[in-house]
Amino acid sequence: MSFKSFQLNLLNLRPWLTLLAVIWLLASLGLGWLVKSLVIIVGLLFLAPIVAFFGFRWWLQRNLVADQCPVCRYEFTGLNNSQLQCPNCGESLLVQDSHFQRFTPEGTIDVKAVEVPAKSLED
Repeated sequence: MSFKSFQLNLLNLRPWLTLLAVIWLLASLGLGWLVKSLVIIVGLLFLAPIVAFFGFRWWLQRNLVADQCPVCRYEFTGLNNSQLQCPNCGESLLVQDSHFQRFTPEGTIDVKAVEVPAKSLED
């Protein structure tokens, strides 16, 4: 091993040796709390995305509703306790109690039409 290759290996280790020297210096000066806090911050930076991912999945499972439009029976998804529009027929819908319901403004009476067969009128 020549002196030139030893210098190249030392250059590759320089950042790690510098970091080790800084940590050793801080620990010897009684600033161990600073080193520990940096380790905690780095640990939280790695844990935060994992916790956020599983938290978002849990929230989505609780609030995502898959149901049929009460007007045209088109099946799609929406968020619980929100107002949306059917992509098939354009009807305004409310998502309540994990079901889609027609949106009717205050004071509106919603009437369901019943088809009466012609035979029952003649009798």
